[in-house]
Amino acid sequence: MADLAGEEAKTAAAAWLDELAHQRRASPLTLEGYGHDLAALLELAGTVPLDKLKHHDIRRFVAQLHARGLSGRSLARVLSAWRGFFNWLAKHRGLEQNPCLAVRAPKSKKALPSVLSPDQANALLEMEADGLLELRDKAMFELCYSSGLRLAELAGLDCNMAQDLAAGEVTVTGKRAKTRTVPVGAKARAALAAWLARRGEVAAADCPALFVSRNGSRLSMRMVQLRLARWAKKAGLGAHVHPHMLRHSFASHVLQSSGDLRAVQEMLGHSSIGTTQVYTHLDFMHLAKVYDAAHPRAKKK
Repeated sequence: MADLAGEEAKTAAAAWLDELAHQRRASPLTLEGYGHDLAALLELAGTVPLDKLKHHDIRRFVAQLHARGLSGRSLARVLSAWRGFFNWLAKHRGLEQNPCLAVRAPKSKKALPSVLSPDQANALLEMEADGLLELRDKAMFELCYSSGLRLAELAGLDCNMAQDLAAGEVTVTGKRAKTRTVPVGAKARAALAAWLARRGEVAAADCPALFVSRNGSRLSMRMVQLRLARWAKKAGLGAHVHPHMLRHSFASHVLQSSGDLRAVQEMLGHSSIGTTQVYTHLDFMHLAKVYDAAHPRAKKK
């Protein structure tokens, strides 16, 4: 086996990412993240071939990334990418051992997801649209909050779903190519109908995207983020709002109202209910605030 250094290592990394994209159907965001993780590995390894790396080398790399400010959660993702890559090298390049197997990321404090209160969500979404592009924005944000969509799922929607959306449901393909169908609320349906009535004024004739930019092409995920931040600032929320916050808010508010954790898991597309359970902590925090405000023996004098 040739030394896996320099261009040989870069070629192997590109081949693994290509397999993830075409055989395992990894999402664009996953591929982008793994690409950054592999670039970091090659940079840290320098002139040392990948097949010569040992456990202590990987631990040193993790320590260096931690010193650069990466959290335990981010380092766990980096190690997951590296572990998968070295497994691929063992299968396709004859690597004898995976130096990442005995390495664990440092633990970091689990942060609860940021959510809007129901009042904040209403203030954000009740704002009137000013012009065609804001009509599109309102439809996007109503749908994101109504159905708990991920950013990539929202940006990837096409116009051929218009009939299903009007009927009150949307089908999306999420992580690991899993497809799910979730309800669409009345407010979101009304906002989508208003946007679709005027979408043709800006969309290119051959563009299938539901949400398009001012030049007629599919709106990028980055632009969705920027438009939401602008929308939240205009609404006077005084906080940075991003698309995933709308997804978190959807989950938290549905759980507060229904108490049905399994239903929330299904609508979010989580493979494990453990992932969904983080919202029970948010629900408890909400109940605790109500208790502190209402219980006569809990009130501060």
